[in-house]
Amino acid sequence: MTRRLRRRHRDADPITFDFAPMVDVVLLLLIFFFLTSTLGARQNALPLDLPRASSSVQETPDLPVVSVNRAGQIFLNGKETTLTRLGALLRPLAATSGGVVGLRADEGGRYGTVVGVMDEIKKAGGTRLALGTETPEAAP
Repeated sequence: MTRRLRRRHRDADPITFDFAPMVDVVLLLLIFFFLTSTLGARQNALPLDLPRASSSVQETPDLPVVSVNRAGQIFLNGKETTLTRLGALLRPLAATSGGVVGLRADEGGRYGTVVGVMDEIKKAGGTRLALGTETPEAAP
């Protein structure tokens, strides 16, 4: 009987823990959180003084957004562009969003620049505008 116990104990494999799958999962989670944190903040990165509106609807995050700051600089999804290049850059984005384009313009900006941007959005295939405003609850 003692021989049996000794043999069974010698044949058993030592217990090991493989860390490779756990490291893979942790790295994938880190990559996911880095990407989502940078993509989610793209539209609010520009400091704009938006006009206030008492009624508004939550903005859809997958719309292409054109922003115009107080100095008249134009941004498409957070990247600076010019009025002449805006149409070419916006055309494929407007097609994938069903013609809906977001427009965020600083309250103190030039009216002529905003109208020029609206004209380029229309030429690029934008059929509907989602205007960015600040709700009274979000106001400081």
